[in-house]
Amino acid sequence: MSFDPSPKVQELMARLNAFMDRHIYPNEERHVKEAEEYGPWRVLPLIEELKPLARAEGLWNLFLPESEHGAGLTNLEYAPLCEIMGRSLLAPEVFNCSAPDTGNMEVLARYGTKEHQDKWLRPLLDGEIRSCFAMTEPAVASSDATNIQSAIVRDGDEYVINGHKWYTTNATDPRCKICIFMGKTDPDNPNRHLQQSMVLVPMDTPGVQVLRSIPVFGFYGMPDRASEVLFKDVRVPVSNILLGEGRGFEIAQGRLGPGRIHHCMREIGRAERALERMCRRTLSRVAFGKPVSENGVTMERIAESRILIEQARLLTLNAAHRMDTVGNKVARAEIAMIKVAVPNITGKIIDWAIQAHGGGGTSNDFGLAAAYAMSRVLRLADGPDEVHRQQLARMELKKYR
Repeated sequence: MSFDPSPKVQELMARLNAFMDRHIYPNEERHVKEAEEYGPWRVLPLIEELKPLARAEGLWNLFLPESEHGAGLTNLEYAPLCEIMGRSLLAPEVFNCSAPDTGNMEVLARYGTKEHQDKWLRPLLDGEIRSCFAMTEPAVASSDATNIQSAIVRDGDEYVINGHKWYTTNATDPRCKICIFMGKTDPDNPNRHLQQSMVLVPMDTPGVQVLRSIPVFGFYGMPDRASEVLFKDVRVPVSNILLGEGRGFEIAQGRLGPGRIHHCMREIGRAERALERMCRRTLSRVAFGKPVSENGVTMERIAESRILIEQARLLTLNAAHRMDTVGNKVARAEIAMIKVAVPNITGKIIDWAIQAHGGGGTSNDFGLAAAYAMSRVLRLADGPDEVHRQQLARMELKKYR
């Protein structure tokens, strides 16, 4: 199986790299300053300046497969483009390819009604609004999604929603207009995977209260707008249900497959950028009479980083190929493997890059601290390492029973 990019993808890669060189890398310092100055409750002007430029160049909604609104790429075709975007925390949103919007757009495209799509999907595709996904709860171990306690109770033509969510990315963003909320419509169903449903909740609905922004390793609004949200007696029309009652777990599994692999694709870009910075830094610094790059431990870490990146990339490309050819459900082992391997690999390489930069590496002058924070978060987001390892072990053991 060849993973070489097609001519179409090569052309998109060239255009994307040129855009990154012109508009993304030169503005990374400004991005950090704006994130610190404006915080998670306001729109960053830089993002809004760059989005129209990306859209005008046709570098927009690249993640969407087989869509009139995107590039119509397969997962395998999208992988090298997503990797390029992953090299900078600024980039994904500029190209309308950032989480959780990408996953939410795919949910609306797959499971939403025409009314849902006209009202919410179209403005998301156009980059006019943002969205959030409310699944994780502070009161239960949300690594087991069947633990969710939030209630969705039907009352005539409406659902009444009560729940307490956190790590609801984007909720503090003033552009966040729609939430995909996961809760239980049938808590007594003996099948624990048929208790949950997903419903669309406009963020301006009475009873929706964004309590706070949650810092991620001290970062507010970058790399993530993590938020805590309270839903108290929130009423939405019954028509806001996605796919039907009891289908929430099914939708979550469909949503998280592409989301997980997109995270891993971006992580490889972050790892490449960290290795690049490690090499440039150690070549330019002299300690104890010779360049730091000539120290044995530095050379070992650089070599090991290259090996690890190639392993991560091949695993991810294989997972993408499997998703394209046999479907997300059959490819769940490959998805689980990369979800464990890639963030761990990237975190290790960024850690070595921080060490190579000395004390400066722990600041955000070199972009390494925020990159490390994001990589560490991804060992928890979309399922912690332990859950994916357990799933893999069960699949492996099943072969011998």
